[in-house]
Amino acid sequence: MADSGYKSVSRIDIPKKKTHGWYVRVWFKGKMHSKFFSDKVYDSSEEALQAAVEYRDELEQQVGKPRTDRVVVTNSPRNRTGVVGVRRMFKRTGAYIQPSSDPRYSEVFEVTWQHAPNKVRNTSFSIEKYGEKEAFRRACELRKKKEREIYGCEIPNSLAESKK
Repeated sequence: MADSGYKSVSRIDIPKKKTHGWYVRVWFKGKMHSKFFSDKVYDSSEEALQAAVEYRDELEQQVGKPRTDRVVVTNSPRNRTGVVGVRRMFKRTGAYIQPSSDPRYSEVFEVTWQHAPNKVRNTSFSIEKYGEKEAFRRACELRKKKEREIYGCEIPNSLAESKK
């Protein structure tokens, strides 16, 4: 949380340059949107802050970012499935291969979400059980459901849309 008490709104005070005001920065889908709200233009620090918060809310709505104080991730260069929160992995099943007693692993699509601040949850869909396409479809469906529960809407993801 910024020093203003509002996410994405920071205080800028540079007396040597006579710069005093609030700076809005909204990062979404790989693009930064920013604007400065001077105390002088708005007659007071409180009025400039109010204008900055209103601008931030309108900007987030315009670019499609949900209004939340939580972090919203849309793309990651490390993601290979194209859907944030869904990854393909090998998961230990708990069974052991005899006679060597080596653990057995199963290939799955794992879905991860943050159901509360600092509370990560996950589940997986077996590729062996459902097949690759169906396991991936179920994983994506669950991820979208969790986004609607957490943010009130699905998070647009250009990579995911292009894979359909």
